Amino acid sequence: MKIDQPHIIKEGSTEFKLGELKNGYIQYNFNSIITYLEAKGKMMFGERFKIYKDDQEILYKLCCYFIQDETICRKFGIDIHKGILLTGPVGCGKTSLMRLLKYMVPHQRAYEVIPSRNIVFSFNNIGYATIEQFGNSKFFCFDDLGVEPTGRYFGKDCNVLGEVLLSRYDLFLASRMKTHATTNLNAEELEERYGNRVRSRMRQIFNLISFNAKSKDKRG
Repeated sequence: MKIDQPHIIKEGSTEFKLGELKNGYIQYNFNSIITYLEAKGKMMFGERFKIYKDDQEILYKLCCYFIQDETICRKFGIDIHKGILLTGPVGCGKTSLMRLLKYMVPHQRAYEVIPSRNIVFSFNNIGYATIEQFGNSKFFCFDDLGVEPTGRYFGKDCNVLGEVLLSRYDLFLASRMKTHATTNLNAEELEERYGNRVRSRMRQIFNLISFNAKSKDKRG
């Protein structure tokens, strides 16, 4: 991999050129990106992985965000300084895409994809240090937000991810540290799960990008 030429990515013996370097700027080619993502996806998830034509519109938005194309993102109402909240029905491919997309921009700071339920399990074992661990540092994508169980430590219940998101909001204000997440829930369900205060903060730290509600389950 040539970090001085991040648009050229080598996977094994194959080199993928995602665009052209002109006057110090990369001009990405969407078709080349799709070719790379499909190949990388097969390496990560198996030969059955594929990029579906029906998903290319949402993938175009996500790719423009990840390559930080501010002009196109602005047309879609996407703020490149915020994180991504990727929503959609079960099995539509949200987690796979968020695990995959970071590889197309090897020169950018990578995030870690963490199942939300694992954060709660950690809280149940070690308590409030978990909220500090995930709320105050690093770059995360919280997977399956909103369907994790309620945390419980020494007999006290805690809405763990709600507390983490409040801390991530403070971190965003202080240092512009981004947070990404995936969820099957809609805005009303998220507000019911976390409350109005957290939902308000989520609007300020996330760009909402949604799969069509009728997107097919790709796990079958």
